[in-house]
Amino acid sequence: MENLLEVKNLCKNYGDFSLKNVGFTLPKGFIMGFIGKNGAGKTTTIRSILNMAHIDSGEIKVFELDSIKESYKLKQRIGVVFDDIFFAHHLNVKQIESQLRGFYDNWDSKEFFRLISNFGLPLCKKVGDFSRGMKMKLMVSAALSHKAELLILDEPTSGLDPVARDELLDILAGYIANENRGILFSTHITADLKRIADYITVLNNGTVWFSGTKDELIEKYIVIKCEEKELPDEIREKTIGFHSYQNGFEALLPAEHLDILPKEIEYEKADMDEILIYISKEAQNERNR
Repeated sequence: MENLLEVKNLCKNYGDFSLKNVGFTLPKGFIMGFIGKNGAGKTTTIRSILNMAHIDSGEIKVFELDSIKESYKLKQRIGVVFDDIFFAHHLNVKQIESQLRGFYDNWDSKEFFRLISNFGLPLCKKVGDFSRGMKMKLMVSAALSHKAELLILDEPTSGLDPVARDELLDILAGYIANENRGILFSTHITADLKRIADYITVLNNGTVWFSGTKDELIEKYIVIKCEEKELPDEIREKTIGFHSYQNGFEALLPAEHLDILPKEIEYEKADMDEILIYISKEAQNERNR
């Protein structure tokens, strides 16, 4: 498969936080969910991909082009939606469109206003007076109006009501119907990724904890629960995020160890939220050791 995005051995040191050899690939025609708790490094990685942050080492290629050397060309082909609006708040939609069309070689005013109309956004109201959902719809309209081949979304559904989230996910599903496109979708709302993502990359404390298909991630881990005395030491040492409480314990366990799990120990498949929670608990356990 041809890759739209390749990140290799990305390192970026801020002193109190570092990206450490981050690497993943996004094939053409797919959506990748980009997840991890706050501070895991998602936004720093996205800023690095967009050449908004100077990396210390590593390589980033988009459409097989170097993200630093070919920055202008790439920004013509990438649509970006951040978690907050980057347009001047005193401008209205018409004024913003007149500015944007000068920045993009393939800007399509007709498509922009078609999306604005479909979203029901007012043309003459100051965008600073828009609701969060309206602002996200405006940013999505802009991202989709210059024939972008890659969409990069950083927490676009955070704070949106269920109807607005559903509308956005429908738009993304329609966008990716063109198999020459791709989406990198950073979010804390894993229900959105369950619906539309093909691949998942999990960041934890500046490193890639997992990168692969969504189905691989869900099949890879189980949650085990029982009385602590029933848990053999050889299983406990393989657990992630072990947490004991008054009536027993719970932990994440790689499913590859199912063959040595005692029958009396209950387990179930871990979902994405649980995986993130146990990763966080494991980090806390390591700090307490």
